[in-house]
Amino acid sequence: MVALDTLVVAAALTTIRSDLGASAEQLEWTVNAYGLSFAMLLMTAAAIGDRLGRRRTYAAGLALFTAASVACALATSLPFLIAARAVQGVGAAIVMPLAMGLLGAAFPPERRGQAIGVFSGVTGIAVLGGPLIGGAVTEGLSWQWIFWINVPIGVVAIGVVLAKIPESTGPARRLDLIGAVLISLAVLGLVWGTVRGESAGWTSAEVLTAFAIGVVMLVAFGLWERRTDHAMIPLAFFRNRTFTAANSAGFFLTAALISAVFFLSQYMQAELGSAPLKAGLQLLPWTATLFIVGPIAGRLVDRVGERPLVVIGMALQTIGMLWLSRGADQYYELVAPLVICGCGISLAMPAAQSAAMSALPRDAVGIASGIYSMNRQLGGAAGVAVLGSVFTAAGGYTGDGFARALAGGGVLSLLGALSGFAIAARRRRTDDRTGELVVEGV
Repeated sequence: MVALDTLVVAAALTTIRSDLGASAEQLEWTVNAYGLSFAMLLMTAAAIGDRLGRRRTYAAGLALFTAASVACALATSLPFLIAARAVQGVGAAIVMPLAMGLLGAAFPPERRGQAIGVFSGVTGIAVLGGPLIGGAVTEGLSWQWIFWINVPIGVVAIGVVLAKIPESTGPARRLDLIGAVLISLAVLGLVWGTVRGESAGWTSAEVLTAFAIGVVMLVAFGLWERRTDHAMIPLAFFRNRTFTAANSAGFFLTAALISAVFFLSQYMQAELGSAPLKAGLQLLPWTATLFIVGPIAGRLVDRVGERPLVVIGMALQTIGMLWLSRGADQYYELVAPLVICGCGISLAMPAAQSAAMSALPRDAVGIASGIYSMNRQLGGAAGVAVLGSVFTAAGGYTGDGFARALAGGGVLSLLGALSGFAIAARRRRTDDRTGELVVEGV
């Protein structure tokens, strides 16, 4: 639900505009309000979950997300819908890092890669399936139903979580309230500047002020974390080469993925004349690979380590995106590069997540998942904003906008591959005493 709602609204924007009388800028905020609150509160939510219990906090996040979905479906004006989307983002910020935190606590390191592979496959399918599901629901029912469908899923999920998932907590430490405020303001400034850069102008007072606030708050957060005894993010984590490299790879991976979905969905409609539902169906060669390659990649992580999968996966996505940037006269010409992109993301996504989660001690898995999730959100916002500017500068819909934007996605993927080289190699061995597979860093 959380990953799907990142882009599910995109296919319904035209209908929402006519029903609620929205301007183009207001429509942008139906997407941005969700991403902004999502990114802002990821770290705080992960820290609260570590302290109060991940299962309990996760269930509360699901409840908030479900209630906000009801509010979105009942919205009769754009301001109300935007506010409800912001609350939805708060629920999403609680759910996403704690989902990975619960997985990390439930599986030992030698099996964690496979579990995260399944998780990544489902998440990737949801992101890529957003335009398809949004288009199908909007055309078949109404735009309100893209939110109503969350309600029964959320209610059932809450019950299953409370009944079946064991509780887990992180290290017993006092909640770092000052750190939570500083990192939230830092992310707010950086994401606000990024999402407003294209429409307001990258050199406008609004955007430059937002970036300045973000940077100042980020520096203040770092200084505070160095001196407090109850740090939300121990800065020593980033001295771990694998943890830092995995987060960098995750940032570029998500920047390329989200921006590619954003532009390809529009390309299918603007250049190939496809309706929203058909445009979503045309992305299936990309989506379908996640069903096949994602679980396999999860098992491979536990056998060969994360570095080769991140590097190879991001290299494949680079090739696929550059191929897509050449354009096509007929849809069938796009099938091969879509499959290559899908195979690449399916290999790299679980490997990067596994590297970030496995690089730190098991009791730090909650905060590790929060950091990684925050990086992914920042990457998605940055990718769409930066490549949106590239798209506009290259002539937009009537020029070479799509080609330049997709080529930019290839560059982002290449940066992700280069980040992957810094992930430490791993080897596996069989424990002589237990006979179990043990994965070690080299």
